[in-house]
Amino acid sequence: MKISHYFEFEDHVTGGIRESVVHQRKMLDGLDLRYTTEPTLEADVFHCNLMGPRSVWYAKRARDRGIPVVANTHVTAEDFGDSFRFTNALSKPLRPYLERAYGLADALVCPSAYNRRLIDTYADAPTTVISNGVDREKLEGFESLEAEYRERYDLESPTVFLVGHVIKRKGLETFVELARRLPDLDFAWFGPLDLSLKGRETTRLIEESPDNCTFTGYVDDIRGAYAAGDIFCFPTHEENEGIALLEAMTAGKPLLVRDIETFSWLEDGEDCLKVADSGVDGFVDALERLTDSTLRDRLGTNAADRSEAFSLSSVANQYQSLYEEVA
Repeated sequence: MKISHYFEFEDHVTGGIRESVVHQRKMLDGLDLRYTTEPTLEADVFHCNLMGPRSVWYAKRARDRGIPVVANTHVTAEDFGDSFRFTNALSKPLRPYLERAYGLADALVCPSAYNRRLIDTYADAPTTVISNGVDREKLEGFESLEAEYRERYDLESPTVFLVGHVIKRKGLETFVELARRLPDLDFAWFGPLDLSLKGRETTRLIEESPDNCTFTGYVDDIRGAYAAGDIFCFPTHEENEGIALLEAMTAGKPLLVRDIETFSWLEDGEDCLKVADSGVDGFVDALERLTDSTLRDRLGTNAADRSEAFSLSSVANQYQSLYEEVA
């Protein structure tokens, strides 16, 4: 079986979507499947990761030729807003476009049960939930970088941290306000800033953040973030899954998350702490609880155990089964 595994805008898209594609191709390398990263109709399955106009063009022609189309549903109108400049304005017309695009697929791959429930309102195509997974090998040896990254960014334990693009949707306002309310704790957000792409409000939040709130920008070795951070604080308002969250779990870091539907599979008090979506006070209380190293260790150990189900080796066979089903 040959797969055309296409990622439109591959040279421009970063963040979780790119990581998911990297994970998929690493899984494909370990399976008994041939694949090309070029869009081609000389394949048994056409698999597109981002439904841009070129992907839609190929998907239509693949269907005309009887070639099954698989598409990942990384993008929804719901999670597109409050990201970069102009994304709020584009989120409204994005929905009807995605409804038509996703409707071309013979099978839609959703990264979470929450995303699947959203996508079921977009298109009638069959959906299946396959996690983006976590590359455990990528994180190996992260502990050895702790001293280097703490010194580089002047961080003291326990450091509250987050990993990923700095965007408002991921809870930027809450993160900054928490740093302001808890001046005795260090806060660090590891990830690209791209201020030229940010809206005015996002830029203001970053520039006016307190001294104990560090925005590192791009880091050359993401393992350093998980080495220097102690409490993974993820107050995101909307998420399809969250690869960084899975990585934090794999690194044995305790999670503090907003209690949104995406994280319904996490157990409050067992592998994370959850805060109802009602302002900052709940996060302040939870972080004060997490200054207790015993609680951090217990939640982090449970999170690490739970993360094993998301390893690439555990996820890979789900893709093979899907390809065999549609082909």
